[in-house]
Amino acid sequence: MSETEIRGEKGIRRKREIVTIIGGGLAGCEAAYQVASSGVQVKLIEMRPTEMTPVHKTGNFAELVCSNSLGSDRITSAPGLLKAELRKLSSLIIEAADKSSIPAGQALAVDREKFSHYIESKIQEMQNIEVVREETKEIPRHGLIIIATGPLTSSSLSKEIQKLIGEDYLFFFDAVSPIITAESINFEKVFEASRYGKGTADYLNCPMNSEEYKLFYNALITAERVNPRDFEKGKLFEGCMPIEEIADRGEQTLFFGPLKPVGLDDNATAVVQLRKENREGTLYNPVGFQTRLKWGEQKRIIRMIPGLENAEIVRYGVMHRNIYIHSPLVLDSSLCLKKERRIFFAGQITGVEGYVESAAMGLLAGINAVGRITGKETSAPPVETMIGSLVNYITDNSRNKFQPMNSNFGILPPVKIKGRKKERREAKTARALKYMDEWLSGKLSIYN
Repeated sequence: MSETEIRGEKGIRRKREIVTIIGGGLAGCEAAYQVASSGVQVKLIEMRPTEMTPVHKTGNFAELVCSNSLGSDRITSAPGLLKAELRKLSSLIIEAADKSSIPAGQALAVDREKFSHYIESKIQEMQNIEVVREETKEIPRHGLIIIATGPLTSSSLSKEIQKLIGEDYLFFFDAVSPIITAESINFEKVFEASRYGKGTADYLNCPMNSEEYKLFYNALITAERVNPRDFEKGKLFEGCMPIEEIADRGEQTLFFGPLKPVGLDDNATAVVQLRKENREGTLYNPVGFQTRLKWGEQKRIIRMIPGLENAEIVRYGVMHRNIYIHSPLVLDSSLCLKKERRIFFAGQITGVEGYVESAAMGLLAGINAVGRITGKETSAPPVETMIGSLVNYITDNSRNKFQPMNSNFGILPPVKIKGRKKERREAKTARALKYMDEWLSGKLSIYN
C-alpha cells in the first residue's frame, strides 16, 4: 500500500488507502462523497445497468424508485429536522434535492432525473472515485468495505452477507405508486390546493362525494392483486402499505390516510391528491397510492377517480421484496460489523426506512470509515439528534422486536418541559440542532 499522501476537498491530508463501497444508491453515493471529500480513494461498485433490479428503470446513481418526495422540509417535523442535520454535515443527497426541488408545499420533492443527474455528475467529477459497473458476487477479502446495496441486494451478494453475519435475513414488502401524465388529467374537475391546508397550493386535488367514494372503495377492496411468491411471503411495512391493504382495514380508514380531506375548502367526502413528478409538471403521482394490484385493475380503479377518467399511466405500481439485516445483533454504533470491523453497512439494508434516513446512514458510515483510516475513531452523533437516535434504534439490542424505522420524534429522548405537542417538538428540534453543532465542533468530529 502506498504511503503517498493526498489532499481532499476538506483540506485534510490522507494516506493512499482505498474504501470499497458496494452500491450506487442514496447511501452508497453519500458514503462515497463523504469519503472522497476527505481525500481517501474510493472504489464505488454499482451493478446497474449490467444487472438490473425488479424496480429500477435506469443505471443512474441514486435513482428514486418509489415516491419523488423526500418528506416534509419543515424543521419542526421529524423528516425536516433530519434534513437540517444533514445540511450541517454537507450531505450530497440533500444538496442534490435542494438543487432539483419542485413545488410540493412543505415537502421536499424532486425532479427524479435532475436529482439523479446532479449526484452522478458530482461523483464523476471527483478524481479519487473509481466507478466500476459490475455485480458484486463476493465480499472483498481485504480493505475497508461499506455495503450499501439497499433492500434490493442481488441474490448472490445476499447469500454472501447472510453467511458473513451468521443471521437469517428479516424482510418485508415495499410498494411503489403509479405515475400518470398531466395531459390526461381533466382539469375541469380537479383543483389546486396545499396538502392538509399547509404550505402552498402545489397539489392537484380530485374530490369524491359519498357515492363516488363508495364505488371506488368497493372496487379497490375487491380488485385482483398480485400475490407474492411463496418464498417471498412476509410482512408489509406500515410506512409503504399498499392502498388496498389500508382499505381492507375498514371503509373509514382511508379518511385518516391518503384520502384525508383535511384543510380543503371543498365539502368532499374524500380527496385524492396528485403530486408533481418533475419540474415541468408533465407527470404526477397519486399520493399514498402504493399498490400491488394487477396493472389492468390499477387502470380501472384510477380512472374511477373524478378528473382521472382518461388517466394515462406511464409507470404502474409494483410490489417488491425489501431485505434488511438484524442490525441490533450484528452492528455497533459506528455501523461496522461487530465480528469483522473492516466492514460497514449503510442505508436501508441496516433497517432504516426512507430516502433521507438511508442517506444519513451512508453519510455516517463514510465518516466512520475515514475515522478508521486516520485513527480518529468516531461514534454516532448524540442520541438527542435525529441521526443519533436512528443509529441508536437500529443498534440497540435490548428490544425484542426489530422492524424498519423512519425518522420520528418518538425515538428521541423526551424533553423536560410541560406543554403541548408542538412546544415539545420545538424543544426537541432546538436541542437536536444544538447537540449536532457541538458534535461537529467537538472531539468526535474527524474533520477537526
